Amino acid sequence: MSNQTGCGPDICVVVPTIREYDCVRAYVENAREHGFDTSRLFVLLVTEEFCETEQMRAMLSELAVEGAVFDGPRREAWYADRGVESYSHVVPAASHAETSFGLLYMWANPAFEYGVFIDDDTLPRAGDFFGRHLSNLAHEGPVESVASDEQWVNVLYQAADEHGLYPRGYPYSAMDETVTTDTARLDHGDVVASQGLWTNVPDLDAVRILMDGDLEGQAQTRTEADQFEQDFVAAPDNYLTVCSMNLAFRREIIPAFYQLPMDDNEWSVGRFDDIWSGVFLKRACDVLGKQIYNGRPLCEHNKAPRSTFDDLHNEVAGLELNEHIWRLVDDAGADAESYAAVYRSMADALLAADPETYRNGGFLHHVGSYMHDWLDCLAALRRIPTPTAEPTDITSV
Repeated sequence: MSNQTGCGPDICVVVPTIREYDCVRAYVENAREHGFDTSRLFVLLVTEEFCETEQMRAMLSELAVEGAVFDGPRREAWYADRGVESYSHVVPAASHAETSFGLLYMWANPAFEYGVFIDDDTLPRAGDFFGRHLSNLAHEGPVESVASDEQWVNVLYQAADEHGLYPRGYPYSAMDETVTTDTARLDHGDVVASQGLWTNVPDLDAVRILMDGDLEGQAQTRTEADQFEQDFVAAPDNYLTVCSMNLAFRREIIPAFYQLPMDDNEWSVGRFDDIWSGVFLKRACDVLGKQIYNGRPLCEHNKAPRSTFDDLHNEVAGLELNEHIWRLVDDAGADAESYAAVYRSMADALLAADPETYRNGGFLHHVGSYMHDWLDCLAALRRIPTPTAEPTDITSV
């Protein structure tokens, strides 16, 4: 890694939270237990003003890590300080998609070379969590490459014959695929994202949870560490689900990694922010010859019980769109030479889609428009000098 000990944080750890922010303690303890330099970490808690913001700041101070807590009013102040308040709509409030604020914060602070997304209902499993993610991002040499005849890779494929699970966002039309594996040989810099997978509660959509016989939003079938023995990449021209609960990435992908606007829209589409962002990122990676690395480090997903039907209500408006959105961008930006250029082409492809073809098809135009706003916001931030004193809540001691 290019950052040298003592040079300040180069990793922005983004945790969207309104409840279990205390999980940060476990990740910092894991880093120290494995000798990872915690002075490299900047923990950004993205929350709301009705949450325990002072307690969050106190936790960061107690842990002696640099970080900041941004509720809604503070995010608005951040936009205003940089003259980009006209773009504040790109980050929805009280939505998991507010992880996009973490991407904006990183983009405005060039010292951050890497980002890490962590969900607040997870804990690190055994092993060096941050070290393994950075090792994945630096991977050179052979790695298993997975493909299927449906152009989709089930990230749970290694034990699929045992548990039969498909993750949230995997198209129903791509099930019962024939899987093939090969070996890819990667050069330095080829890996731009590292997706760690999860044990305990699998990341399923509500329909699949109901089929698994669970009414509390979890699943009767659980995943175990020994079901993830092989790290892998999805072959070119194959898509995969990208879940942001355990994910590290290079800052270069931010233009093509917007966590899409969900929940607060007239179509009531929700729960696909990270899934669709992963589809778009994979298309950009295929165009630019980059890879998303999958496997370890694992996290333990401790999803709290809640009504499966509440999740179904939030997902059903976008289920049909999820079956088709990847096809709409599958040939976009073929000649592009940057993440932003590929992303702009994908946005144009959504804007060109016929909204009458799909249920809630107008949402495609909504997303395409917001994707353009995302790129314009990043461009505006790049033109604005970084403030001499970025607002932080605590400093390392």
